Amino acid sequence: MFPKQEKYSLSIKAYKNVFDSLYTSLCVFASSYVGNIDVAKDLVQDVFIKVWEDKIDFKSELAVKSYLYTAVKNRALDFLKSKRFKATDHMSVVELDHLNKESFYLKEVVIEEAATVIEEAINTLPNRCAQIMRLSIKELTNIEIAKQLEISVNTVKAQKKIAYKRLRPLLKEHFVLIAFVFSSSN
Repeated sequence: MFPKQEKYSLSIKAYKNVFDSLYTSLCVFASSYVGNIDVAKDLVQDVFIKVWEDKIDFKSELAVKSYLYTAVKNRALDFLKSKRFKATDHMSVVELDHLNKESFYLKEVVIEEAATVIEEAINTLPNRCAQIMRLSIKELTNIEIAKQLEISVNTVKAQKKIAYKRLRPLLKEHFVLIAFVFSSSN
């Protein structure tokens, strides 16, 4: 006989913490399926409402995150298969099958996780360094960054050097995750 597993229920405080920490990532994740951030927000909100109203119990705290990503994926796929979506936008069966594949789902989860890790690390930088790194991630050149922020190219280079020095130790343990994301985006 197996030992009875404890159930993890979300208190209002835990629910709010989960919502605050995952809402944005889940919206971006849903948007990768539906291609519309407003629709993605609605889908994510639907999932959170269902979790709260149904008082869903989880095996552990870690299971909450996994459940939410899977629920959002399924909700997004249901939306894409719905009559309302099909009437306004045409997606081929092949495209729907691609989105439904586990590899696509896993890749999108990893990308969201990496983006969260990188953003948290960038948030530890001084304001100007953080601005420059965010523009750099968007693939702007040093010259373009300098023009946009109305600073010299040398200032951009110096701030990037400071940022890299500070980010390296923060992101070291996430190197494989980040490398995967950048290698799969090309």
